[in-house]
Amino acid sequence: MATEYGHEYGSWGGSEAVGKRRHRLPAGLRAPFEARSWREFAYVLLSLPIGILMFVYGVTMVSLGAGLLITFLGVPVLAAALAGVRGLGAMERARARGLLGVEVAAPEPLRVKRSGALAWMGAVFKSGASWRHLLYAVVQFPWSVFSFVVAVTFWASGWAMLTYPLWFWVFPMWVGQDGIQLYGDGSHHVYLDNPFEITVTALVGLLFTLATPWIVRALTMVNGLMVQGLLGPSRLATRVVELESDRGVVVDAAAADLRRIERDLHDGAQARLVALAMDLGLAKEKLAEDPQAAARMVDEAHGEVKTALQELRDLARGIHPAVLTDRGLDAALSAVASRCAVPVRVEVDLPAARPAPAIEGIAYFTVSELLQNVSKHSGATRATVDVWKVDDRLMLQVVDNGIGGADVSAGSGLAGLAERLDAVDGILVVDSPVAGPTRVTAELPWRRG
Repeated sequence: MATEYGHEYGSWGGSEAVGKRRHRLPAGLRAPFEARSWREFAYVLLSLPIGILMFVYGVTMVSLGAGLLITFLGVPVLAAALAGVRGLGAMERARARGLLGVEVAAPEPLRVKRSGALAWMGAVFKSGASWRHLLYAVVQFPWSVFSFVVAVTFWASGWAMLTYPLWFWVFPMWVGQDGIQLYGDGSHHVYLDNPFEITVTALVGLLFTLATPWIVRALTMVNGLMVQGLLGPSRLATRVVELESDRGVVVDAAAADLRRIERDLHDGAQARLVALAMDLGLAKEKLAEDPQAAARMVDEAHGEVKTALQELRDLARGIHPAVLTDRGLDAALSAVASRCAVPVRVEVDLPAARPAPAIEGIAYFTVSELLQNVSKHSGATRATVDVWKVDDRLMLQVVDNGIGGADVSAGSGLAGLAERLDAVDGILVVDSPVAGPTRVTAELPWRRG
């Protein structure tokens, strides 16, 4: 269904696009000399001694604790082993952050419900993060050996062959052979000693040198995944944190709405009703002495009643309009578009089954706020609202031909909308280049009502 409505506009503050720095050399040629490549290589080198330390500590402590389980001493030893690997895990997260740039949050803390050593040991054993840290200490060791051997072999071989033209003279002068021995048996030997072979060796070394940073990067990506998967918070703990944050956003938004409603009632309809009561009181006093003046005052009071009723309707419409409950998003958004300051085309393509009332309310509020931005800030001459369903998601899109420059990160009303949508697992995407057009897309869960 398409509907057209009309009216005016203002200006969204824009942000200039910042040009990215361009390198003259392609990434493949500059990689061996970049600081990032050397940090990753240092990470691989450090992984071997740290891996040995963690593996020896974890296996020794767990074996000792398991062996002592026939006595009570095994329990505190195992608890100390798990606490120790948690400490080593904190060191590993810091190392990954400093050398690889991998930000990994600390895992969920121990939930010690009572004071005392037994309660603490119980919390250590019950924590899934403790056992994930122990698993990391075990599996990181063989991987660190493999990555160390691969990285050092490629790095040393590449640079040795690349610089072979500079040091091949060492062989005939000090080793007593013509060059690097490529092949040899009891009766036949092949050395890399003529200019052609030396040049080919240097070229092969160049290929090794250029490939080594990318091989090391692939190895450290596995390290990063291990750190994130085993040393960070679990998915359940992360989800709990997200839900707690979303609950805070919802509570703040509800409190802000209550303050807005209270302010609008106090400054609008309540003030008019107080003035109306005073006018009617004066009209009642004048009714006997001056009926014509009393009639004029009653007539003015009647106008005030109409204005107060309209303000109450607008306030109720801003909270949750009756048309949304009775007829759904199509009719409600058409009503919002009719009050916009620019012509708005509304296109709604939804199935007969409606989403949950809460989702409908958020969708209505989102489109209403976006159209207010269009009216006040964009300088547009037309806008469109499209609503449709994809799988189990409700999609909203508001497009205008205004001056653009809208930015969610600027702390504007768009940021508040993004937080509201995020609280119900929704997404807000803003595409608003300077000079326009502006395209705002919102995605909400369907959640059938």
